[in-house]
Amino acid sequence: MVGRAMEAPVNTRGVEAKFWWSDDWFESGVLEVPVNHAVIERSVSYENPADGTEVPAILYRPAAEGQFPGVLFQHGRRGLDPLVQNLARRIAARGFVVLAPDVFEARFIEVFPMEHDPATEGDVNAGVDFLLAQPDMSGSRICLVSHTRGGFYTLRVAVEYGRQKDAVACYISFYPHWQDPNAVEPMQVYRYHRDADGLEIPTMIFIGEYEQYQRRRSIETAVSFMKQAGREVRLIVYPGVGRGFDFRDPAVRTFADDLATKDSNLRTAAFLRMHLQ
Repeated sequence: MVGRAMEAPVNTRGVEAKFWWSDDWFESGVLEVPVNHAVIERSVSYENPADGTEVPAILYRPAAEGQFPGVLFQHGRRGLDPLVQNLARRIAARGFVVLAPDVFEARFIEVFPMEHDPATEGDVNAGVDFLLAQPDMSGSRICLVSHTRGGFYTLRVAVEYGRQKDAVACYISFYPHWQDPNAVEPMQVYRYHRDADGLEIPTMIFIGEYEQYQRRRSIETAVSFMKQAGREVRLIVYPGVGRGFDFRDPAVRTFADDLATKDSNLRTAAFLRMHLQ
């Protein structure tokens, strides 16, 4: 529940357990069976009403008939390239309708931009309304999933645009850039963006043990203050991996990358289902 810290589970021995603990697994070998769906996808577009910009996107959904909970997946500095498209597709394979906007193509921005165009935040916000209007989406709220700079876009959408009040049920991000990319260097290293203090919806963040120092510092500091404020927030740190563990090219992927990617995909799906019931 928003405004309350998550209570730590207690195992059968009466000892406080970690969030990942399972008596059923430890004692009986029981594993949760993931939901697997074939995924279909189609190219779509929608308009940002603020300035009329047409935003291209990919809409992923399970091939099975019926409605499914909605997720907006926002790319980061890489853009929506084939490796990043895999991230959205994997979420859809767990049983979700996923909208992946390409805000760089919408505004003719080259991939890996140094500067940040604030207008792209509005493009992401307009995607929330487009997704909510899809007939194959169930429920009246969606969740935001992102990585790298996409974490800043979605943070702004949830807080500055106020969508956590009317449309967004939860926030998930992989090694997010939680600072305005246009901010000065000391702000990048020593501060997180003020919107993190206003993020009230359930939040889950994934990073690798070897995440860049200036990113990890701001994330961990923000999470610490969010917990002190009683927010429902969870930070998961995977050992043996660094930034981009979930999209690294097969030629350089490691076993640890794959373990972290599969685990985070399942935890993402479970978190989404919990908050989109």
